[in-house]
Amino acid sequence: MIEEISAGGIVFFKNSILMLKKFNGDWVLPKGRVEENESLKETALREVYEETRAKVITIKYLGKINYEFNRTCYMDRVHINKEVHWYLMMARNMNCIAQKNEGFVEAKFLPFERSLMIARYDDERKIIKKAIEDIKFHCYN
Repeated sequence: MIEEISAGGIVFFKNSILMLKKFNGDWVLPKGRVEENESLKETALREVYEETRAKVITIKYLGKINYEFNRTCYMDRVHINKEVHWYLMMARNMNCIAQKNEGFVEAKFLPFERSLMIARYDDERKIIKKAIEDIKFHCYN
C-alpha cells in the first residue's frame, strides 16, 4: 500500500464555492499532493492556483479526510491510502480558469447548495458542508 498526502481548498466568494469539472464530468474541489519541503498550507495554496488560477487567501484549517482506492500503474494495481488536508479559503473575486493540463474542463463558483448537490464524493461533500457552516457562522463575506 502507498501512502499519499494531499492538501486542497474550499474556496468561497460571497455565497458560492469554487468547483472543478473533470474531463469525465465529475465535479471536485482543487487539491493535490504535497511536494518535498512544502507545508500543507503551501500545498493547498499552490494547488488551488495551479488548477484554477484563482487568487485566494487562507482563512483556516478545516480538517482532513482519508480514503483508499486502487490505481493501475504499468499493468499492476496499486492500493493507495490517501490523506487530504483541507483549508477554508476566500477568493478576491470570481475570476477562475480551469487548467486543462491539470485534467479539468471547467472551473466555476457555484451557490452553496448547488456545490453540495454536484460534488462527486461524499467526503468532499462533508468538508464543503463544514466550510459552509463556518462561513455562515463567522460571516466572512
